[in-house]
Amino acid sequence: MVGTKVLLLLSALCLLLPAARASSGLISVPTIVQRSVEANERDWDAAPQYTYSERDLAGAGSRTFDELMILGSPYQRLIAVNGVTLSPEQQANEQAKLDAVVAERQAESPQQRAERIAHYQRDRDRDHLFLEQLTLAFNFTLVGEQKLGGYDVYVLKATPRADYQPPNMDAEVLRGMEGKLWIDVSTFQWVKVVARVIHPVEIGGFLARVEPGTQFELEKMPVEGGMWLPKHFSMKARARVLFLFSHRTVQDESYFDYHPAAPAQSP
Repeated sequence: MVGTKVLLLLSALCLLLPAARASSGLISVPTIVQRSVEANERDWDAAPQYTYSERDLAGAGSRTFDELMILGSPYQRLIAVNGVTLSPEQQANEQAKLDAVVAERQAESPQQRAERIAHYQRDRDRDHLFLEQLTLAFNFTLVGEQKLGGYDVYVLKATPRADYQPPNMDAEVLRGMEGKLWIDVSTFQWVKVVARVIHPVEIGGFLARVEPGTQFELEKMPVEGGMWLPKHFSMKARARVLFLFSHRTVQDESYFDYHPAAPAQSP
């Protein structure tokens, strides 16, 4: 889901940047990134107002969902498997599940609804706090300008700050990462972001270690009204749990068909 997976790489970039200049000589790196921060904050705030479709790759197959906002929190409805639309019987089954969820949420007490929405919001707040740490964890430099996917972009490189002190376990991985960011020249929106672990990072002392080979990649696209939302997110994660058990995770998700949530699905 955008609010929990993809947005681990979205929003607030670094405000504490070197005073390097863009190649045009007319705009500084801090200004580029500050405008990028503002654009991504608008996108972050707008994301829950949209429904969309999500295709998840798993091995040689895929599953496609409609991601719906229903009375204040999301719900995934399965619509295709391996690129094949569900049969009428399967569609009816998924619709019955959706109808049951809608009925359950409509019948909630005010307290139950508040608790459900608060749980969803806590996840978003946790992710946003993590993203805010990006303003402290990295230094950024401009490495050039180029074209990417039809957009003229600034290319920024992110390197970890030696004095960064993560406030919680979620942010500890930032100490071992570097990244690259492509920012649209005209809108200051992110076109692409790549981040990778360059040296092992211990998480929670002896609990786990995130290892090189871990990489995240995000692409965004324009939706409407100046908003850009995720187009593609991929992650390859390597970690050693308790320094004994190797754990690998692969995610590959595509997002499309964004449109404003229907009034009946709003809180």
